[in-house]
Amino acid sequence: MIDYIKGKLTELNPTYAVIEAAGVGYEINIALPTYSALAGKEDDATVNSESVKLYVNEIIREDTHDLYGFFTHGERELFVMLMTVSGIGANTARMIMSAYTAGEIRQIIATGNARALSQIKGLGPKTAQRIIVDLKDKVLKIDLGGEVSSEGNAVPSDVLFAVEENPIKNEAVSALIMLGFASAASGKAVDKILKNAPTLKVEGVIREALKML
Repeated sequence: MIDYIKGKLTELNPTYAVIEAAGVGYEINIALPTYSALAGKEDDATVNSESVKLYVNEIIREDTHDLYGFFTHGERELFVMLMTVSGIGANTARMIMSAYTAGEIRQIIATGNARALSQIKGLGPKTAQRIIVDLKDKVLKIDLGGEVSSEGNAVPSDVLFAVEENPIKNEAVSALIMLGFASAASGKAVDKILKNAPTLKVEGVIREALKML
């Protein structure tokens, strides 16, 4: 079983990253907080390009072999815990962890806020309530001391883009399609978000879209 992968970040998208380690390129599914953390490292010229490290959850089935990566132990533990709930698979768990930060998810579950959970695509009121019932007494035991902050989703107010020419729109829509949403609906949601908040970074746009679609 793989605990973590450490190596050179060779490709980064809002839904997956490729890390090269010992000559092998590993495609790793990620949630938005991990994307934000890796994007920060990618932009930091002082960071050693060989120093990227993700804690991995490996899912092996008859027809698939998927890796899901997280910046901290706590995020991975929360991901695995979510999948213990009936009806919650890896993609749904990743959707939850993209809509909110790990700290927010822990607080939502601990306080029984089913309404916040049911805003996420694919989570109806019954499933949201099931998550709370199953995990309310467990979730506060997760140590999120090293959680990646969700701050920094907004860019300076003097950096504005026209929605039609905004590369953030293309990246956000592509990520949403990869998560299983229809192209037309994704485009409309992203257009609406960028019209109201044109300074959001791509991870902020995707997070808001997950609550609309």
